[in-house]
Amino acid sequence: MGLISFLIVGLLAGWLAGNLLRGGGLGLFWNLVTGVVGAYLGAFLFDAIGLSASGFVGNLIMATVGAVVLLWLVDTLKKRRG
Repeated sequence: MGLISFLIVGLLAGWLAGNLLRGGGLGLFWNLVTGVVGAYLGAFLFDAIGLSASGFVGNLIMATVGAVVLLWLVDTLKKRRG
């Protein structure tokens, strides 16, 4: 996957995760960051349980799952501290 495709998948995954967990996005920059980090986390999680994803839609699903997990972890840690 090229850099532009990776960034598009990251942006979409971050936006989707923000809408699924918070009811709204975090803004363009943070959606991109969440999606990119989520893509790596999703790849790690999918590999750990023996799943694989291919193509644009598969990568988008994997990145969205990772971004949702990332946002959930951040929310959980915020609630513990606050």
